[in-house]
Amino acid sequence: MHVNRILARFLALPLGLLLAATASASGAAPTPSPSTPSASASPSVPAPSPPASAPPSPVPVPAIARSWPVGTRPAVLRGWEPPATPYARGHRGVDLAAPAGAPVRAVAAGRVLFAGRVAGRGVVSLELTGTGTPPLRTTYEPVTPSVTEGDEITPDQPVGTLSPTTSHCPTACLHWGLRRGETYLNPLSLLPTWLRARGPSRLLPVLGVPLP
Repeated sequence: MHVNRILARFLALPLGLLLAATASASGAAPTPSPSTPSASASPSVPAPSPPASAPPSPVPVPAIARSWPVGTRPAVLRGWEPPATPYARGHRGVDLAAPAGAPVRAVAAGRVLFAGRVAGRGVVSLELTGTGTPPLRTTYEPVTPSVTEGDEITPDQPVGTLSPTTSHCPTACLHWGLRRGETYLNPLSLLPTWLRARGPSRLLPVLGVPLP
């Protein structure tokens, strides 16, 4: 009976205390329980939280243009000169030579975001369909708009006419811009190779064919 009472007392103790009591009885140093941290153990360092999802990589500009915005293959009076910093000097677009009154066309399908005047100049801004997030936006100025905000535009559809020359160019020109979000891009990259290289159509003389 005396042995049973001692055994019952041991069984009623928690595992950590039971091991300590057993070790004490045998003369060995108590071994800390895995669930009981040692006083000399260094505090655990929390695992670093996973990084926030990185922004998506910029999508390359798709060559989706089906026409030049003016003319067939207009002269580029000034090319795209990206600034070194967001507020540095540069040329955030290209200048295309065209006569005043020339039709200005959408180079690809999209929706009119803005059609009105900014700083005294007519501006048309289009959001291009299916060009990622945020979508690409093209701007045309100085233009007398023939569209309104919210209009759905098809490729090669006129969106206005080129206004007379301003101080931006020595002669009449269209300033054509391209942006993705707040980043300015080269609008010429919208043009596929075949469209850049295509010149105006010319009729050649027919030789070696007898007259009727």
